[in-house]
Amino acid sequence: MTDRYTQAVNSGFTKTLAKKLGLPRPAILRRYRAGDPLTVGPVLVVADGASKADADALAQALLAWDVDVRRQPTDDVRWGAVLLVVTEAAHPTDLAEPVLAVGSVLRSLAPNGRVLTVSRAPVDGDSPALAATRNGVDGFLRSLAKELRGGATGNGVVLTDGAAVDAPSTLATVRFFLSAKSAYVDGQLLRVGPAGPAGTDLTTDRPLAGKVAVVTGAARGIGAAIAKTLARDGATVVCVDVPAAGEGLSRTANDVGGTALQLDVTADDAGERILAHARERHGALDIVVHNAGILRDKLLANMNPGQWESVVAVNLAAQLRINESLLAAGLEGLHIVSLASTSGIAGNKGQSNYAFSKAGVIGHTRATAPLLAAQGGTANAVAPGFIETDMTSSIPFATREVARRLPTLAQGGKPVDVAEAIAFLASPAAAGVNGQVLRVCGQHMVGQ
Repeated sequence: MTDRYTQAVNSGFTKTLAKKLGLPRPAILRRYRAGDPLTVGPVLVVADGASKADADALAQALLAWDVDVRRQPTDDVRWGAVLLVVTEAAHPTDLAEPVLAVGSVLRSLAPNGRVLTVSRAPVDGDSPALAATRNGVDGFLRSLAKELRGGATGNGVVLTDGAAVDAPSTLATVRFFLSAKSAYVDGQLLRVGPAGPAGTDLTTDRPLAGKVAVVTGAARGIGAAIAKTLARDGATVVCVDVPAAGEGLSRTANDVGGTALQLDVTADDAGERILAHARERHGALDIVVHNAGILRDKLLANMNPGQWESVVAVNLAAQLRINESLLAAGLEGLHIVSLASTSGIAGNKGQSNYAFSKAGVIGHTRATAPLLAAQGGTANAVAPGFIETDMTSSIPFATREVARRLPTLAQGGKPVDVAEAIAFLASPAAAGVNGQVLRVCGQHMVGQ
């Protein structure tokens, strides 16, 4: 569905009128197109003194991607991105100089620019000063992201378990956040460990070439966008949905050159049937995206057993049952990405059943992650906020407009925004990202 207000205040006479009246003007977000440059301008890399070596390593990686890298702020540049590297900062006073250097160029940040922090996660045994410094970066980044304008976003890469700044998964995450693929990801801090295949080509347009992916709920909306994005990135896609959605399911499968599997994910044998189809038709199963989900919104005082039980059965219990089958099969290198929701993080009035199911998705993702890691795989979740779909188009106009304008980016996301995050988490280069929840919500003012 179309956000007509955002279109109106960015074109023609209504753009001029909006400026004169001082109306809010959500930016037109830059989304991925093959062949476009990674950033919208030069990238400034700044660091505290102790983190200079890490900043140098990141700068070298960016240069290898044909990015124009600068190390000193100047007044004559429209910056495409700013990287703040504070991996070795040990005391809160270490950050004043590099943070203020970032601040000095924010007015020169180009529309749809990026600000990234690269830091390390606090760990048990850190000194109080070190823990304060590392945790402080999180609060700084989330606040800075709310100050950015013109479609610019701020996100953070948080290294864990001694991960190097030039490790494949670190660089893959930096590249994702810098790129137009992260258009609706804002104010997020993603933890990255040291895992990841060496020699990975991070610049390829087909990072999923040779992979077989299953997407549930693929007949329309976000599910169809996921299937198309995975196929664009090279995967062979098995599209799964209920028999009642057969027409849309066939259309999606045909669009992506994949196969269709009519299946109710709540069936006891759903996992076995998915695995059998993928192996028999395509010879393998590498990626599973749990997208199928339903809503049955009611205030708890008005909710009947069927409204609670059906949501939990589709959104949560089905994922658990399918995952049990996949784990029992011992698949090597399996990447599972599950759809959570910001409602599962912050709650939402009238959605106690839905919020329970989506918080449960986050819980099982974190518990499944180490089980898959033992087999060289990962489990992660994506938590969408307000996404422009047929479902959200049925929300009353006033409520819909409020939901659109609450995020820092002041607009709803698109199904492709969710799909891009999933494609990144499903890629081999993201092997160091495990057990994480990535919000795709334009920095909606809920949760954390």
